[in-house]
Amino acid sequence: MNHPLRGMAVTTAILSHLSGATIVGIFLGRWLDGYFQTSPLFLIIGIFMGLAAGVYGTIALVKKFLGDDAS
Repeated sequence: MNHPLRGMAVTTAILSHLSGATIVGIFLGRWLDGYFQTSPLFLIIGIFMGLAAGVYGTIALVKKFLGDDAS
């Protein structure tokens, strides 16, 4: 039985994966830049790593939601 709010729940989970991982990457990159005194280097690396982690988490979530067991 399909629930009407299931689509909203999946959309919210996708948004939290993408935005949460990116925000964590930004904060971690800024902290590492402050620690090592390298201005934008770790910030840029953190953004891309956060985006990659968010996309990976989103793909895993959608596969789980669709019931796709193929790896």
